[in-house]
Amino acid sequence: MKLLEGKTAIITGGTRGIGKGICEVFADHGCNIAFTYASSEEQAKKIEAELSAKGVKAKAYKSNAADYAACETLVADVQKDFETFDILVNNAGITRDNLLMRMTEEMWDEVMQTNLKSVFNMVKACQRTFLKSRSGSIINMSSVVGVKGNAGQSNYSASKAGILGFTKSVALELGSRNIRSNAIAPGFIETEMTGALDENTVNEWRQAIPLKRGGSPEDVANLCLFLASDLSSYITGQVINVDGGMLT
Repeated sequence: MKLLEGKTAIITGGTRGIGKGICEVFADHGCNIAFTYASSEEQAKKIEAELSAKGVKAKAYKSNAADYAACETLVADVQKDFETFDILVNNAGITRDNLLMRMTEEMWDEVMQTNLKSVFNMVKACQRTFLKSRSGSIINMSSVVGVKGNAGQSNYSASKAGILGFTKSVALELGSRNIRSNAIAPGFIETEMTGALDENTVNEWRQAIPLKRGGSPEDVANLCLFLASDLSSYITGQVINVDGGMLT
């Protein structure tokens, strides 16, 4: 059973890690995919071809989610290419970690622009389409550190915590129009980025998790699939952790 047959999703930051996993799982369930990338056109075109091979329409767009005008242009381009869309996944994000005493204003501002303002930009740009169709699922990628904080990540934690308040507010504003807004808070997800870490450090993190393993991009993508589909039609304004019990 394909849960997203005939639907179209906009997914920001879709070329690696969690974003790529979401694109793949959505395509497996019949969803047309419009995804964004920041730098590597070669990688984006490769993923575009892989998704298209699954029998869905897929297109990559180079776009900066931290720039509101760029988001408006992106949404207009997606509407031209796909006619409409049903799902928005705000996944684009960066880290600029450092202790507060060493963190620069630029490091703070860059993370806030890319992680938090981008969510405002994309929801604002997509809102008109969702209101017109009187339906839509908005899925915002937060983090467990947005729930509990983390030393050396005050900028990242603050940006991800801001997403939670924004998600709940949008759920209250748009719920009467059948537009749902939910957030996902991943824990330790093993991606290309974590692959560069010391193996002992990774094993220590795994042992601190009740399920004794890190998560995979597919673990997060499967929750995205549920929240994007009609199976979650009565769920909005929620924050769901995908963390193996880390915050239990």
